[in-house]
Amino acid sequence: MMDLQRLRLLNELRSRGTIAAVAAALSYSPSTVSHQLSELQREVGVTLFERDGRRLRLTEAAHVLARHADVLLARVELAEAEVAATAGAVSGVVRIVAFQTAAFLLAPVLADLAARHPGLRIETVMSEPDEALEVLERRGCDLAVCDEYEAVPRPRPAGFAFEELHVEEVRLVVPRDHPVAGSAPVRIRDLESEVWAAGAPTESHGRVVIEVCRKHGGFTPDRRHQTCDVLALLALVSAGQAVTLLPELARPERDPGVAVLPIAGAPVVRRIFTAVREESLARPALVAVRAALRAARGRENA
Repeated sequence: MMDLQRLRLLNELRSRGTIAAVAAALSYSPSTVSHQLSELQREVGVTLFERDGRRLRLTEAAHVLARHADVLLARVELAEAEVAATAGAVSGVVRIVAFQTAAFLLAPVLADLAARHPGLRIETVMSEPDEALEVLERRGCDLAVCDEYEAVPRPRPAGFAFEELHVEEVRLVVPRDHPVAGSAPVRIRDLESEVWAAGAPTESHGRVVIEVCRKHGGFTPDRRHQTCDVLALLALVSAGQAVTLLPELARPERDPGVAVLPIAGAPVVRRIFTAVREESLARPALVAVRAALRAARGRENA
């Protein structure tokens, strides 16, 4: 009988490409991962891996097995969730991957859950929104908190249950003494000659800056400073070295060196949502976490 944990390692290797990356992601040593994969190959009795330089290349048999592993791991998770639901106890570990500013939404919810469910342990990892769904798909977490901008919608892969958590407007952030600082709202096209700070074009913040400038201003921004770290963005703007866009949840107004202004025209909106794997929906711990997030949203909208 094949070991499920070894099947998971096979899936991780297919996704991450190297034993070192698998070991780092799962907090194993590379030698442990290598040994477990060798044991899996011995169990199935066919060649799963071939050397390609310093890397392991998956054979066709390995890809076939990995596809079956996806199904098996999903069925095991469903069984565990349904068994836990019969007991009804809200306990165990719930792993959450969220982006940086989502902490403003999560922190009060975590405090509430800790008070009501002492047997529940919640672990959070802050990561880029683009990575959260990938981590969820690989079963590296139980719940992902993602964002999307209306200018750059995010796909909704099959097999996940999504729930909207928060909706907010995106604001223009400029140095406090900028010529447009006293204007409201501000036309994006008036900032064509400005230096912009934004995330990489492959990241959601970078994409929305590009799309808003193109859609609202008719130009491609001069993205001279590349970061999506909120503190770094505010530092650049406060020093007079850039302008940027930030959602309300980032609380840019906390920096006295910047002016936060509405954008003229149709509002630029960011939506924040959670995602879980459908097979884990019945798990009491996840039910409690999703309910607490839903309740917090209700209080916010009241």
